[in-house]
Amino acid sequence: METARIEELIKAGIPDAQVTVTGDGRHFEATVVSAAFEGKSLIQRHRMVLDSLRAQIDSDELHALSITSAKTPSESA
Repeated sequence: METARIEELIKAGIPDAQVTVTGDGRHFEATVVSAAFEGKSLIQRHRMVLDSLRAQIDSDELHALSITSAKTPSESA
């Protein structure tokens, strides 16, 4: 799976998100900034990101994703 595709899928699930994904084709790391995270706990934020990739995770097309940061715009400033 390509990093650009993962970014697209996260942005589709969280439309206002600013997303950066790095990885080696099987293992990836994502940094996500979104106003949609406002008022959400860290686990809720991670679930939002993972839910946008659920089909790829369930099919093992996406083997591993580490969410290195899931912040609101004000938290990332």
